[in-house]
Amino acid sequence: MASAADQLAANLNLGVFSKATELKRRLWFSLFALIIYRMGTFITLPGIDPIAMADVIQAQSRGVLGLFDVFAGGALSRMSIFALNIMPYISAAIIIQLFSSVSPALEQVKKEGVSGRIKMNQYTRYLTVLITALQAIGIASGLESSTGSNGIPVVLDPGLFFKFTTVVTLVGGTMFLVWLGEQITERGIGQGISLLIFAGIVAGLPGGIVNLLELGRTGAISPILIALLGFGSVAVIGGIVFVEQAQRRILVQYPKRQQGNKVYGGESSHIPLKLNTSGVIPPIFASSLLLLPLTIAGFQGAPGTEVTGGGVLNTVGALLGRGQPLYLLLYSILIVFFAFFYTAVVFNPADTAENLRKYGGFIPGIRPGKNTADYLDYVLTRLTVLGGIYLIVVCLIPEFLITRLSVPFYFGGTSLMIVVNVTLNTMQQVQAHLLAHQYEGLLKKSRLRGNK
Repeated sequence: MASAADQLAANLNLGVFSKATELKRRLWFSLFALIIYRMGTFITLPGIDPIAMADVIQAQSRGVLGLFDVFAGGALSRMSIFALNIMPYISAAIIIQLFSSVSPALEQVKKEGVSGRIKMNQYTRYLTVLITALQAIGIASGLESSTGSNGIPVVLDPGLFFKFTTVVTLVGGTMFLVWLGEQITERGIGQGISLLIFAGIVAGLPGGIVNLLELGRTGAISPILIALLGFGSVAVIGGIVFVEQAQRRILVQYPKRQQGNKVYGGESSHIPLKLNTSGVIPPIFASSLLLLPLTIAGFQGAPGTEVTGGGVLNTVGALLGRGQPLYLLLYSILIVFFAFFYTAVVFNPADTAENLRKYGGFIPGIRPGKNTADYLDYVLTRLTVLGGIYLIVVCLIPEFLITRLSVPFYFGGTSLMIVVNVTLNTMQQVQAHLLAHQYEGLLKKSRLRGNK
């Protein structure tokens, strides 16, 4: 970790960066896209009373809507055009991935290379539109029957036209964010979808710090606890960085072979298996699936609402409320499930063993072929178990802080893990671009010397 940081610091000098025009263009594009995203979170849906809407969200700030609002960067509390954020797309991606594991037709589409990925992305977009529309319909119905603490209705002119405009606006906002995330991935720096979630969380950090200090000023939280939270946050960040950089390196040996008078091969390499192969995907996927049904229930079960089936919705909201045993249990189970699921998607032991066999590589003490695949699967399973436990421990920290200590969510492990992971991945891409620029400069110099 230290060597990587030293290398990055050495590369990030003014001279190299000033000449890396492609990197600067990508950074400016990513920054401009994130600015557009943040501007959109302040554009309120037509027909909404912002003050009454803020009262409804404030009443649910400790529940699932508060969690959703953190990922949305405050867009939900303002009921903006980006209120649903990118979560419906993540839910659609989960469903498509799950179906592709059990459906032979989708599995065949995945194996078609570039054309297959284009088709899968198109299916994901179609499903995103459907999920967003269903959520928008539920939200519109819940908003029409919601009132603020002073009795002012949230919707100024309820009716069919309001439902229609709400559905169209929310679907359009989510699909625009999907497109914007893809553009960031293609033309900017970092993974676009993750950067949008990252931007939403970071945008709320100043407000979270102010709220925490205000709680300390009023005596709701002792200064000692605030200091402990600061040290705890630093410790969690350090732990996340350590685990995310941890690897199990499996030694691979390549035999020597002779062609004519020359001897090739004989080198040794390694397969780096990360302790947390799935990264930040399991918490995001788990949160997305839990938020999918509870978003509607949270609106329609909010104070000041009177809807059919409200008792059932209130019961569901109570059982799956933040910090409740059932919520924590489902959250933990989903995190472990997606840790194994996503690891299986990104790393196939059978394919890795076959590629090693083709190129003559082998793991010392393990026979090539099926034995190698079984060994890799065994090691990967053990690593994933440890990674899943790490994710559960980190992600349950905010639930304890919120329900027991009334601490703002921004200081929780889930948000910190997302921020740290996205930062690490983005900096790695920046380093890769700087190294590529240096290599390109060396190649140009060698060509010039060769021409002389």
